[in-house]
Amino acid sequence: MPELIIKAIHSAHQKTDILNGISLHLKEGEIGCLLGPSGCGKTTLLRNIAGLHPIRGGEIFLGDQLVSSENTHLATESRKVGMVFQDYALFPHMNIADNIRFGIENYTPKQQQERIATLLELIGLAGKEKRYPHELSGGQQQRVALARALAAKPQILLMDEPFSGLDVELRETLAQQVRCILKTEGITALMVTHSQSEAFAIADSMGVMQQGKLLQWDTAYNLYHKPNHPFVADFIGQGVLIKGTVYSCSQVHTELGILNANVCNCFNPNEAVSVLVRPDDIIHNDDSDWQLEVVNRVFRGSHFLFTLKLNNGEQVLCMSQSHHNHKIGSKIGVKLEMDHAVVFPLQT
Repeated sequence: MPELIIKAIHSAHQKTDILNGISLHLKEGEIGCLLGPSGCGKTTLLRNIAGLHPIRGGEIFLGDQLVSSENTHLATESRKVGMVFQDYALFPHMNIADNIRFGIENYTPKQQQERIATLLELIGLAGKEKRYPHELSGGQQQRVALARALAAKPQILLMDEPFSGLDVELRETLAQQVRCILKTEGITALMVTHSQSEAFAIADSMGVMQQGKLLQWDTAYNLYHKPNHPFVADFIGQGVLIKGTVYSCSQVHTELGILNANVCNCFNPNEAVSVLVRPDDIIHNDDSDWQLEVVNRVFRGSHFLFTLKLNNGEQVLCMSQSHHNHKIGSKIGVKLEMDHAVVFPLQT
């Protein structure tokens, strides 16, 4: 049975709706991640799960226990939920060991020492239990905050932008480390973030939220290659939408040519549509006879991201190794490598 089940919940602040019909589930030991812009309701959802904010409709189950509904609200302290915040919330006057001990004061002294030692080893800070938070790096402080949240072996761990205060270079590395720690402990977890790289590094399942709705809950692969909504396509990875026309039950005509697409059950023949084109769909090939003009370029160290103009004026993106140093206004050879096009209703 899933460790977390959320069924069509609604949540509001005073008279303003925040969440509208959110549903998802996480299996035991699975790590989920919610992505979305500021104000879309990600943190409110965490607060609902933790019991810090009641819901107006729907149901939330932790294991087989109903903890929230329109008429049910189990207190936060009874939910066996751990939380990690973006500001770490460590006690500055306590050393590492005492910060971790704070969550397990009901354990015997021997149990406390054993649990603290296990967690310090797990987070790579064994032998540093006497240090204070100000003596640690940001990444070390975040790992201590994680250890404190895990100390009492919560049923589910909730993480609210846990890496946002760290250097960009450190975030993905720490996300990978946290994933290993959670998997070792067998903890079910749900994290919210703005960062795709963090989400890709840590999550088994991911969701994209917009204006209080969960648009898609899926694997990272499917969110990138099979988005079910234009907002998801735009938010995950990079890409552009170009115009197309339904050519047959399995094909769409665009300025890039006729593309394979499953459009039978969604669109009518000759219907105008929008087609998602990712940078990895357009391959730079100097030997190609198909030449497109470079109208913009962004240097990213290992590669350039070129913006190319099609014959009808539409633009697509193309990544190329950075030793292909083509100038704006020049033309480069390309070839198309798109096995299956993602098609949406025409975006105006």
